[in-house]
Amino acid sequence: MNFRYFIYLIICTTFLGLTSCKEKGTLEKANFLTISEGFKNPIGFYDVKPTFSWQLPVSENIKSQSAYQIIAASNPDLLPNSPDLWDSEKQKSDQSAWLKYAGKPLQSRQKVYWQVKYWNQNAEASIWSDINHFELGLLNNSDWQAKWVGLNTAKDSVRGRQKVLIHKPQYLRKEFELSDDEVSARLYITAKGVFDVSINGENVSDDAMSPGFTSYDKRIETLTYDVSNLIETGQNTIGVELASGWYSGRLLWGTTPWDNTISPKIICQLEIEMKDGSKKIILSDESWKGTTNGPLQFSEIYDGEIYNANLEMPSWTTTAFNDKNWLNVEVANLDSNVTLAPKRHTAVKGKIKLSPTQITKKEGTLIFDLNQNMVGVPLVKVPMKKGDTLKVRFAEMLSPDGTFYTKNYRSAHSTDYYIASKDGEIEYMPKFTFHGFRFVELSGFDASKEPTKDWVTGIVQYSDFDDNGVFTSSHPKLNQLQSNIVWGLRGNFLDIPTDCPQRNERLGWTGDAQVFGPTSMFNADVYKFWASWLQSVREAQLEDGAIPWTVPDSRGNKIASSGWGDVGTIIPWKIYMRTGDIGFLEDNFEMMTQWVSHHELKSKKYISNMMSFSDWLQPYPESGKNTGDTSRQLIGTAFFAHSAKLTAQAAEVLGKVEAQAKYEALYKTVAEAFDNRFFDGTGAVKGVAETQTSYLLALAFNLLPENKIKNAQTNLLRKLKDADNHLRTGFLGTPLLSRVLDDMGETDLIYKLIFNETYPSWFYSINQGATTIWERWNSYSKTEGYNPMSMNSLNHYAYGAIGEWMYERIAGISPIEAGYKTIEIAPQVREPLTSASATLNTPYGKVSSSWEMKANVFQLSVTVPPNTSAKISVPADTTKPLVLNGTTFQESSAVKLIHTTKNVFELEVQAGTYTFQSEIK
Repeated sequence: MNFRYFIYLIICTTFLGLTSCKEKGTLEKANFLTISEGFKNPIGFYDVKPTFSWQLPVSENIKSQSAYQIIAASNPDLLPNSPDLWDSEKQKSDQSAWLKYAGKPLQSRQKVYWQVKYWNQNAEASIWSDINHFELGLLNNSDWQAKWVGLNTAKDSVRGRQKVLIHKPQYLRKEFELSDDEVSARLYITAKGVFDVSINGENVSDDAMSPGFTSYDKRIETLTYDVSNLIETGQNTIGVELASGWYSGRLLWGTTPWDNTISPKIICQLEIEMKDGSKKIILSDESWKGTTNGPLQFSEIYDGEIYNANLEMPSWTTTAFNDKNWLNVEVANLDSNVTLAPKRHTAVKGKIKLSPTQITKKEGTLIFDLNQNMVGVPLVKVPMKKGDTLKVRFAEMLSPDGTFYTKNYRSAHSTDYYIASKDGEIEYMPKFTFHGFRFVELSGFDASKEPTKDWVTGIVQYSDFDDNGVFTSSHPKLNQLQSNIVWGLRGNFLDIPTDCPQRNERLGWTGDAQVFGPTSMFNADVYKFWASWLQSVREAQLEDGAIPWTVPDSRGNKIASSGWGDVGTIIPWKIYMRTGDIGFLEDNFEMMTQWVSHHELKSKKYISNMMSFSDWLQPYPESGKNTGDTSRQLIGTAFFAHSAKLTAQAAEVLGKVEAQAKYEALYKTVAEAFDNRFFDGTGAVKGVAETQTSYLLALAFNLLPENKIKNAQTNLLRKLKDADNHLRTGFLGTPLLSRVLDDMGETDLIYKLIFNETYPSWFYSINQGATTIWERWNSYSKTEGYNPMSMNSLNHYAYGAIGEWMYERIAGISPIEAGYKTIEIAPQVREPLTSASATLNTPYGKVSSSWEMKANVFQLSVTVPPNTSAKISVPADTTKPLVLNGTTFQESSAVKLIHTTKNVFELEVQAGTYTFQSEIK
């Protein structure tokens, strides 16, 4: 207890009575306490200046927050009375998310305990929250005493596809002794490659593909594990399996900025606190030993694994093993140009298990149908005979004759092999690869045994995040579309946002990411995922402001693409609107300005000349090109203006007045140049191909003067009518289509586009059997078969961007104020739907909107979380009374009628749950 606080208590107790000096709380405590991008009690945390967030409990007495107090201490016993790190004191504010730490400086390994209390709208205080905590990892290279260790696998590696060295997996181990009992132990570890680590025969974690995929020439992420319960007094052993992964495995193009011919290595530091207060540190160094003669003989992300059970080494991660024939490791010091830093988001894990729904016997093989295109690995439990090789193949779909369709995997072999060492049932799950598949084919098993469905289980792997929202409706195909969007997200959020998870690619394409990012935030708790990847984008950005096509950059190219590199402005703004976290804009603002500068560099008189993938995979292109028909210059100029506008908006939020004025002026200048170059006086496209996307860009990004907008809208409708009210948009145009038509009041047409059954449409792929979003609108047809193009992924999330409109307009939940501090609930009710609902976790709690139509009676149930308010639009014949919670509506302090039109009641509501009922003509 500090001296000042002690004197304070004496004065209060002696003269005034303690309760009059220290306010006692009576309201329920705050809950869902998190730090920074949503971490709950993390260890190995990355940020010495975290932000704090909490939610108010749902209660009749709690509508909003009027004040808060945060306290932090180095020991939980100091809370709440004597916080030695930080006491914010009582702050009059309704802010309950993203409060910045302002206490004493923090350092590596430090553990911080914190609590919060709040005051409600009536200035009544809560009790203190539960004590939460976070523990920092090793934040600086100088914290590492360990060295990089590993074997020289390049010298005995085979030469693989694309003339890339294929490094054999390694087994590394170290024995050490403790003479006294330990109190706690932390393992800090990472790899140039991917690793799995055990101590004394026990796996340290269930993480997969760690440490993940970053710009390895700039930053390698480290993992921290609490291994206190694995360490023993006496002899101990730490063992690490190591494979190439993304670092030194083959990647598409294979010209990475980092040297991927270097043999994989690990670095680890086991820090043990002993009972006597001393500290023992076990380092990766010259004393480690290794071998490549273990059971895992081959492992590549694209190609799969070879596991030879005859080479298994029982107990090799325990002290019972003799490693006298193992080799001494090679050692390398840390590279001062590469930062070792704690991982910024959750590791990949096996999240869901899928069981087969059907087994088919075909020409000596068994095909297991999991009934869902997924990403991960199989867990196989099959009978085998000694010496036989089990072959495990994968496919997203089958050919019409029932055989595997794997042409779209291109050069990715995507096959696992298991060589049996004995007769009987084997159990095998690949460790350092992953596959995209629905079907699993087995051969080489004991054919005398009758197969059962439990021979194969699909282990669905993705970064360890939870669902963030739910959308459902009365229409089965719309629900299937929602399912396809969610499964596309799961399949392509494996440590980075990939474009596809199955072929010889699986890269972080920036264009795909920028169009799908907003939808992903509705469906999953992926803020930390995006924050981490955006750091890689910043690190990959070139000196001239260019952002590579893929991040991490597997090509090492010096070229950017408009619409793709604009991820550097679009994602920061979109995620800020979803979260309200100003710190995210602060982190990315410099990148935004540099990207706009690159647009300027690649333009002449403000007309873009930047390379562009354009409106990628537009259907029915007259040009016959994958880039579609929309002018590259038109697209580049439109995104130039849009990025300038977003940067101006970010500057405004950040209080950067001069920057705001600069980029606002630039936006207007580029918009004027865009209008003059590409549109005539009637609002029609001139000088370049007239496409749906050309009008969508002009209207979505507000690039036309007022007198041309109406005509441009009419021309867009004409282009849609010419296509029989079907879309003719690719990756860039599709996400804009629903938003622009919505602004035009053409909601009926959006419904028509979504519910179209024929090509090109979302339901078309569903009618062909899709269980994820496809790369092409016609990746497969029941009548025409598979699209013959080599780029034909059946799990590609870009066109899932329509999910944003489904949440915001069909269910009707969207933010008016960043972070859903003020919420709009305005469902667009149209046939053929008779109901729709969605829930969404916001920084303030769960918001929900659920509507149903029965005959001419409309019912809307909503939940507005504490410390927010909402504007609700109820469709109605407003000549008839509105019913609220079963009785005729009357205004109150919680619900106010703010506007009425012929067809809508508009209301302003405070936190709570409400059911509205109205009649509709």
